[in-house]
Amino acid sequence: MCGRYYIDDKTARDVEEELGLPKGALSLKAGDITPGIMASALFANKNGSSDGKNIEIKTYKCNIADKCNTTDKRNTTDNNKTFDTINVSEIFWGIKGKDKKLIINARAETVLEKTMFSESVLRRRCILPAAGFYEWDKEKNKVTFYRNDKSPIYLAGFYQLSENRDSFVVLTTAANESMIQVHDRMPLMIDKAEVKDWLWDSYAAKEMLGEKMPQLNSHMEYEQLSLF
Repeated sequence: MCGRYYIDDKTARDVEEELGLPKGALSLKAGDITPGIMASALFANKNGSSDGKNIEIKTYKCNIADKCNTTDKRNTTDNNKTFDTINVSEIFWGIKGKDKKLIINARAETVLEKTMFSESVLRRRCILPAAGFYEWDKEKNKVTFYRNDKSPIYLAGFYQLSENRDSFVVLTTAANESMIQVHDRMPLMIDKAEVKDWLWDSYAAKEMLGEKMPQLNSHMEYEQLSLF
């Protein structure tokens, strides 16, 4: 699962550089992000926010992985695909279910089969930038997971209107070898070169739901902590 992640100033600046965003686009507070609070998300503006409060950034004019410049012009074409502007906005983590409990994760393997989520996954995908995330083992030891080179992690999510506000859910997938000893689930992560396709290309996004996850580094804090 993914019940807590964290962001820091360095990661925010690295995200801006990797995705070609203007400096200061991710003006977020460093620290832990937990369910039930607001968090910074990146998403395409084609489908927009349900409340229209998004901050419009700029349009990519070449592949994100190329560290290219950005342009204010709309409908820029890259590799015969048309992309629109990326938005950065604070949205709420968690969607209220029928039982009023907060849903914070959804399984990538079956999310398109869920009536509650399928349309949002196809039309309202988002990215949650992170430096790393936490999980707790069976002894309730807190374990921090992060990329081997400490580069940004792009968590895959989707959002929809819940209790009159835009709210997101983080997608999860089966844990790989780097995490299976701690938990059998891990967040679905998008490679930086595929961020634009996750946001704009529904067909590509469907394929990404089944992609293998990268091997991660981890370290354990030898104190027993509870997730809640």
